[in-house]
Amino acid sequence: MMQSCRRQRQGKEKLQMIKEYIAVDLETTGLNPVSDAILEIGAARIRDGEVTDTFETFVNSGVKVPANITALTGITQEMADSGMPCKRAVEEFLRFCGGLDLLGHNLPFDFSFLKCKTAAMGLPLEKSGIDTLKISRKFLPHLDSRSLESLCTFFEIPQEKKHRAGFDAMAASRLYLEMGRRYERLEPEAFLPVPLIYRIKKESSITNSQKRYLLDLVKYHRIELNASVDGMTKSEASKMIDRIISKYGKIKR
Repeated sequence: MMQSCRRQRQGKEKLQMIKEYIAVDLETTGLNPVSDAILEIGAARIRDGEVTDTFETFVNSGVKVPANITALTGITQEMADSGMPCKRAVEEFLRFCGGLDLLGHNLPFDFSFLKCKTAAMGLPLEKSGIDTLKISRKFLPHLDSRSLESLCTFFEIPQEKKHRAGFDAMAASRLYLEMGRRYERLEPEAFLPVPLIYRIKKESSITNSQKRYLLDLVKYHRIELNASVDGMTKSEASKMIDRIISKYGKIKR
């Protein structure tokens, strides 16, 4: 009888909301985790609903910040250029996380970028996490919008700055706690972490026409290229060509 009661108590404990996790959010140059870059990482270690530590950094990925991203986030080229190199930023973020699960709003999006960048660095990344967007879809299907901003407005959760990584990570954590307070008893499993899975699609290699044009640009502008053209992917070559044209101009015939 005592063993049965103990098993019941343990079962209930497993269904409680997670007590310690890493709330995270990324700002990026676009929506494609393979070809776009990380601009900012913001995270907070949460224990029993309280912030115990934070991690925030701009990320210098050596790419141009699109004007529409600056308009949305306020992140300028100068801010991005002042950040950590991508490899160091991701490595330090992973050390900050330790073995804790992740939490974020539309977390699979952020994880897809982290997975692609760690794969390119030869680093393993296996994590479980909680997606507040998924929770909101389950319990608030009637809402017209379940964006982080809309949900924070709905629940009267303050947002100091929108579309900035650290502030959005904190907002997602507050959203998790608020939805848990209201809905966890209805379906406790919805508030527990699940394995995060993202399968990286193999990229196409640089095309012959890209290779010829890139080499012509390098020769025309007398640029020293510190990368192997043969080892580039199609998207990497395209970005390299765009950067050279943006900085030096096209070949004048």
